[in-house]
Amino acid sequence: MLIDAATVREVDAPAPTLREPRVLDLESRAWLDGLQAAGAERDEAVARLRQLLLRAARFELGRRRGQLAQLRDPDVDDLAEQCADDACVAVLARLDDFRGASRFTTWAYKFALLETASEVRRLAWRGREVPLEPEAWEPLAGGSSPADDAEQRELLAVIRDAVATELTPHQRDVLVALAVNGVPIDVLAERLQTNRNALYKTLHDARRKLRAQLAERGLTP
Repeated sequence: MLIDAATVREVDAPAPTLREPRVLDLESRAWLDGLQAAGAERDEAVARLRQLLLRAARFELGRRRGQLAQLRDPDVDDLAEQCADDACVAVLARLDDFRGASRFTTWAYKFALLETASEVRRLAWRGREVPLEPEAWEPLAGGSSPADDAEQRELLAVIRDAVATELTPHQRDVLVALAVNGVPIDVLAERLQTNRNALYKTLHDARRKLRAQLAERGLTP
């Protein structure tokens, strides 16, 4: 599964209105020059990039090995290769987005980490039903004192009512699955045949409606 356009961003520098000249460290400049070259020079740079991403994928799979108990070691190796391939395609497609706010290897490494984490989550949910109805409203409540507990239960009641009456069915499904039932967003995107960006937008709109309802009643989340 390829990483969508909003998954990896460099947050330590603002996006320029007009594309600004990039001032890069020598190593990052060499990476870009090689990957944007032609012929054998580019092939060699792509091979080095894939090895970097494969190391990242193996590292992340090792860190999450407990979530992959159903996979044999050869299958885990195959998964690492797949994640490295997908991350490599994503990096090559987004070379123009690299602005040099970090080293190129750091920037590229994140693609493999995120791709691998996404695949692990998808595998963990394979064969499981994605719950779109609230499974655990009550555990969300609970304060440090009886007064706090009563206030949180009032807040929870308002939220439940607003979820049922103010949100569209799609907004309700997305909010409940992601915010209440803890379904990973990439898993939900796959099941609903959409993408992460669309789900983020739906979740944002649903939360905005809920905040408006709370504000009308003099409550704050």
